[in-house]
Amino acid sequence: MNQDNNINQYINTSIDTKSHTGTKLKRCSDIDEHNHVFDELHEECGVFGMYDFDGGNVASTIYYGLFALQHRGQESCGIAVSDTHGPKGKVTTHKGMGLVNEVFTPDILEPMKGDIGVGHVRYSTAGSSTRENAQPLVLNYVKGTLAMAHNGNLINAKELRKELEYTGAIFQTTIDSEVIAYHIARERLNSKTAEEAVRRACQKLKGAYALVVESPRKLIAARDPFGFKPLCIGKRDNAYIVTSETCALDTIGAEFVRDIEPGEVITITPEKGIESDMTMALAPEKQARCVFEYIYFARPDSHIDGVSVYSSRIKAGRFLAMDSPVEADIVTGVPESGNAAALGYSLESGIPYGTAFVKNGYVGRTFIKPKQSSRESSVQIKLNVLKEAVKGKRVVMIDDSIVRGTTSKRIVRLLKEAGAREVHVRIASPAIKYPCFYGVDMSTMDELISNRLNVNELCNYIEADSLAFITEEGIDKSIHFNKEKHKCSLCLACFNGEYVTNLYDSFEMDKIKKGKEY
Repeated sequence: MNQDNNINQYINTSIDTKSHTGTKLKRCSDIDEHNHVFDELHEECGVFGMYDFDGGNVASTIYYGLFALQHRGQESCGIAVSDTHGPKGKVTTHKGMGLVNEVFTPDILEPMKGDIGVGHVRYSTAGSSTRENAQPLVLNYVKGTLAMAHNGNLINAKELRKELEYTGAIFQTTIDSEVIAYHIARERLNSKTAEEAVRRACQKLKGAYALVVESPRKLIAARDPFGFKPLCIGKRDNAYIVTSETCALDTIGAEFVRDIEPGEVITITPEKGIESDMTMALAPEKQARCVFEYIYFARPDSHIDGVSVYSSRIKAGRFLAMDSPVEADIVTGVPESGNAAALGYSLESGIPYGTAFVKNGYVGRTFIKPKQSSRESSVQIKLNVLKEAVKGKRVVMIDDSIVRGTTSKRIVRLLKEAGAREVHVRIASPAIKYPCFYGVDMSTMDELISNRLNVNELCNYIEADSLAFITEEGIDKSIHFNKEKHKCSLCLACFNGEYVTNLYDSFEMDKIKKGKEY
């Protein structure tokens, strides 16, 4: 069955294949409102690797690095370390369900000795939320050991998995990360070096990935050719770090060295420092950073590919104010990711910026809970409105996105119940209308309210006095890459359906229509 027929069969829609933009899904009208699962975007994962050339123990530093990346995943976490001067193949691993400070206690961290290691925080974008699916993954094979942490989502994971299963592989997890680890292990049998095996395995992967791999004597990292997921290098004294975001480097007192380029495989050893292999690199104009790293996922104090996340959100708010002005008395952001855009809106419009919400800092992000009942109970205690700040006022409420709409509707009601005279909603992303296949957990059109309602209808649904989204042009300008260093573009497929890769026959396309079961 060819790709067009496969997608048509499952989602009753059609395909336009474009030479440069990959696959474009047209709108799906078969929507069941009761099948909606999420009302906000789901996190991805965070990876962290470290190699101390002086032989110092890295487990506690990896712990603090993962703590800084906790916003990227709150379901599970893990650390794997080994001693490059000790017995080859011995890896000490601990992982579990929950937050970093819940899974790792001093009694657990203290025995974890090793000068090289990798860590991971996870939200389940592929595979169920179980301890078995927690990372890092550790494989023992004929060439030794391999520990790997992965952020992203493969669109050809199913066919790669079948290839392995038909040659006798037995899987312990349901995640595509294990498929990657197996392929690296198999390529190692025919490769001179571990880094060559990583590169050869990556050439089989289609989709999004940021990998950190610990071999017995090397720290290896790889970023997909499109650059969907962020990955950077840091240095502290005589130790090198690879991690998802620069905020983790700041947390451990490391200096930023550089971003790993899309399609680059880097190898870190005491003998040669950082070695780079750009064999997989695409032409710069074909690169496609995930736009939601800047809009939402990344911490505001991070820099990704030379762009300040905080500054990009400020600029997004400014463009919103230019394109969608309104007369109001106060501008406020929905914590936390709406705050910077709200400040930008205020600076551009001249409307005073104010705090209208008090957030309970001990409540996890609502969408981290996989089940609907858990999500709703979290939302109810997450925010409270400062009545004194909004009573009798016309309020501009800035948020990062609308996925399902129920949270926006609830927050608008909270503001009006607190006495707000008008509530004008402004969104610092374009309307989300299409599924993501690259690691953001919005894989069905059923989940996306903007797929079936236009702006006026959505405005009525959330009970706002007005509603506007930033334009694609505005978001592109707000995330302004240094063209001398990063000649690249953004992946905007969730807004316009223009995917930068082809979608695969073996991918579970029925999820586009039916959604996942939780």
